[in-house]
Amino acid sequence: MIEILKGAIQRGASDIHMKAGDFIRARVSGELVPITKQQIGPEQTRQLALQLIPEWEKPNIDKLRDYDCSWGAPGVGRFRVNILRQRGTLGIVMRVIPIEIPTLDDLGLPKILRNIAMSNRGMVLVTGVTGSGKSTTLAAMLDHINEHRAHHVLTLEDPLEFLHRDKKSSITQREVGTDTESFNKGLRAALREDPDVVLVGEMRDTETIDIALKAAETGHLLFSTLHTQNAVKTISRVISVFPTDEQEMVRVRLAESVVAVISQRLVPRKDGKGRIAAVEVMIATATIQDLIRDPERVEEIHDLIAEGREQYGSQTFDQHLMDLVASDVVSFEVAMSAATNPSDFELKVKTLA
Repeated sequence: MIEILKGAIQRGASDIHMKAGDFIRARVSGELVPITKQQIGPEQTRQLALQLIPEWEKPNIDKLRDYDCSWGAPGVGRFRVNILRQRGTLGIVMRVIPIEIPTLDDLGLPKILRNIAMSNRGMVLVTGVTGSGKSTTLAAMLDHINEHRAHHVLTLEDPLEFLHRDKKSSITQREVGTDTESFNKGLRAALREDPDVVLVGEMRDTETIDIALKAAETGHLLFSTLHTQNAVKTISRVISVFPTDEQEMVRVRLAESVVAVISQRLVPRKDGKGRIAAVEVMIATATIQDLIRDPERVEEIHDLIAEGREQYGSQTFDQHLMDLVASDVVSFEVAMSAATNPSDFELKVKTLA
């Protein structure tokens, strides 16, 4: 398995898939491609799973249905692992986690993310579909803090992904299920552990979102993720998880707490060397805070993001995609297929040409 994983990483794989009756496959530049010449059987898959799970879970291997953990090997790398059951046999999906934490520059992310990372307090949400690079962006932002500020940074993750070394900051990383029972219990405890910065891997329920808002309200800088496509949908999602009679107050709390919403989609690079993030950035200006408070005007946020580019550093997906086309990083065809409004995007690009 070690050689297979090494080969996949050398090809630039982001994920490796293993299941009985199929080749081992890797996701390279967004495409799932076979990386072995032979298919693997049920017992081979089971033996691979046994190598990946912690020692105390091995007696339960045949009872596992959906299981998450992290795994690493010297000279190979670290992986986020999901073990599943399909057609009565085990399957494995491994997400590659770079050993070295990439910088914001390495990822080609907008400069404004440095300013957002250096905020003193409030809530920063990084959003996107599964596999859009949210964890990598957050790791790069935390590393930026680690390089520049003497803070206590506390993370709650499921499972642990990037391993941070203490630099200027002291970083405490807690894994849900191993170091704490749940996100909401870990987050409640975190507020008693003198953090300056808190990362919650995912806000999965009303209680966690409520505590996260309290953390932001009480002077902490809080980072988290949501599986939403853009800033407007993110605002709506946070509010909608609360009962109807609480939503007006949640709007006020969120408006006062949110610093920024960063939404991203990965698109193939024109040179074929992997993918790059197209990023929408909403900066919570006073006007946008007013729109968050007003349920009838939330949809107007998108236009304000576009208008605030020069003054605040905000940007829409389509604005960033136009930059990527102009700098020859992404082809026009790929950018148009990823655009929020393809026909409008095509018209604007032709106007600039």
